[in-house]
Amino acid sequence: MIKIFKIIIVAGGIISTGILFAQDTEILEVKGKVLQSDQVTALKTPVAVINVPVSVSIFTDEEIARQGFQQIGDVVRYAPGISTSQGEGHRDAIVVRGNRSTADFFQDGVRDDVQYYRSLYNVEQVEILRGANALLFGRGGTGGVINRVSKKAQLGETFGSFSMGSNTFGAYDVVADYNISINEDRSLRIMAHRDYLNNHRDYYDGDRAGFNPTLKVSLDDSTVLDVSYEYADHERFIDRGIPTANGVPIKAMADITFGDPKINTTTLTADIFRASVTRDISDTSKAIFTATSSEFDKMYQNLYVAGVSADLTEVALDGYLDPTERDNLIISANFVNELEFGTTTHTILFGAEFVETENKNHRYNTYFQNAGAAPLANDATGIYPTGNSQATKTDRETFLVADIRAGNFGVDEAGAAVTLDFTSDLSVSTTTDFDVTSIFVQDQIDVSDNLKILLGARYDDYEITVNNLKPGSLATVVKSDSHVSPRAGIIYKPEENISIYASYSDTFAPQAGEQYKAMSNSLGATGSLNAVLDADETENKEIGVKWAISDELFLAATYFEQERTSMEAVTANNVAEQQEVVDQNIDGYEIELSGRISDQLELSMSYTDYDGETTSQNKEVPEHQFSAFANYQVNDDFGIGVGVISQGDQQIGSSATPYLPSFERVDVAAYWKLADDLMLQMNIENLFDETYFPHSHSTHQASVGEEMNARVSIRRTF
Repeated sequence: MIKIFKIIIVAGGIISTGILFAQDTEILEVKGKVLQSDQVTALKTPVAVINVPVSVSIFTDEEIARQGFQQIGDVVRYAPGISTSQGEGHRDAIVVRGNRSTADFFQDGVRDDVQYYRSLYNVEQVEILRGANALLFGRGGTGGVINRVSKKAQLGETFGSFSMGSNTFGAYDVVADYNISINEDRSLRIMAHRDYLNNHRDYYDGDRAGFNPTLKVSLDDSTVLDVSYEYADHERFIDRGIPTANGVPIKAMADITFGDPKINTTTLTADIFRASVTRDISDTSKAIFTATSSEFDKMYQNLYVAGVSADLTEVALDGYLDPTERDNLIISANFVNELEFGTTTHTILFGAEFVETENKNHRYNTYFQNAGAAPLANDATGIYPTGNSQATKTDRETFLVADIRAGNFGVDEAGAAVTLDFTSDLSVSTTTDFDVTSIFVQDQIDVSDNLKILLGARYDDYEITVNNLKPGSLATVVKSDSHVSPRAGIIYKPEENISIYASYSDTFAPQAGEQYKAMSNSLGATGSLNAVLDADETENKEIGVKWAISDELFLAATYFEQERTSMEAVTANNVAEQQEVVDQNIDGYEIELSGRISDQLELSMSYTDYDGETTSQNKEVPEHQFSAFANYQVNDDFGIGVGVISQGDQQIGSSATPYLPSFERVDVAAYWKLADDLMLQMNIENLFDETYFPHSHSTHQASVGEEMNARVSIRRTF
């Protein structure tokens, strides 16, 4: 409740500030649907994409609906330089230019780093910015970020839509969206959805619901207030995939789910309050003040394969329970002004941001009780765990694959009864406070009609305090640091519709443990002093060309080099030293074509080729990625679409094996306009029913791609 009061106070201050600056100027609102003319919301400045020295992909709500996207992972499949990761089956996880992340998600430019699957029911467009983007977003973003632009209430309009859909797995969804004009100065928009989840895997089910009212108020001719509340309630089965053998996923086990339907589950509830004031100070200047307060309560527990016997008849199961509570308060202010100095024009962005995060996390390891004889130090499979705390208890147990296939998790490989609890082995218990204060400035300089220069830097000052509540552990660890993230770019335009650019950017990631769960300053086996180490730093260099072939067709090509540097753990003999190590070198090129080829044909196509190596994390970088989706309007009332996804071999770890084999997938769609306000649609995924493995969290957790399935949906607008 304290956070709610805070945001009310902040919103009140924002409103007062907006009124104080009031003057009679016209509200500037830019909204585009074509890539080259659109303006990326996340960039914070009103600059067309063709004039920005970064690699960007945009998916509008129209594209999201047409291609049948239900979540962020669906969007990612059709974007260059980015792929999905497993996320342990309970969260969005992406790999951007070789960097795995669950934290580089934003909504309306505000950080949204809680681990869950994000819905698209209230999204206007999805923006993918590749490369290091610390200047705009602060910490993280080592490979890139994903920003969701929210649908907001619209003044002076009354409209709505209702849609529902169902697929052959038995999943269904309902979405409602209604905007009403209260008067000329106020509008209310209410969005809601309810999904029942199902897929091709045994035991998989779940549901999620969301409710998002948003209010827009015109305070005067130049000041607009947007206020929204979003509630989310999610529950789903967790599927950690199948094991590997001989370097590849075991296809013979593709139809086996290795989780217990009573155990493998995750739940999330979220309350998110947002307020923003947009103020057009003059024809050339604008100020935006935002405040976001969010409360998340999440739990997940699971079993997963941790080993497999040589004869593939037995597996070792491990798992954990992980409840998390998180409160965020984020306040930001941005000021954009266009100035002329001599023959040059400057679009200057000033910004400041304050982030306060409170995180509570507990983690319990699985604790198996074997009712039979005391386990051996190492059984015949060679995969039984050692170092059991009690003769008949362990955090890992061996089961027959045949028993798992039959859904019998109650006996081990020897037929002895097994029980399991998540309350006896507390691994982590922490509360974490993470405070960040940031200021940044950026200047995009129009030197001439043909030459533009981008210069900017961001300063972040942060403090992380980890209170370790686990008995016998270090009570409190504090890490304070600061970082300057520079950014520079140059654009040359030989023609108005062509830009050639080069850019450099930098970002950082504090040593805070995964999602602030833990941080240690005690000497470990190698004498690590993690708490005093500097943040990881990533540098991104890229050159590219953007070509607006026509008003509705856009081509972009980029070559990039990316290097991540970390501080090596020091040894007990040289604790005063900190050695820099290069954790990752990634380079490659990306090509993207998007837009309308003719009056009847629209096409989006992308290709990515990678080269690189890592030393400390899963590589998850396919040799290549290709995607294409073509939509052909046969006549005024009927259209068809065809999509192709191709992904090359992908290493699961830093060694050559194991790896995920290459695959291709074909999707098709058909659209029928039944009336001016009524549309019927069918989307078929994996038309040729290919068995494929899109991603893997680790060696024995390869995800099984969806089998062929069809989804039918109907949408009514009014």
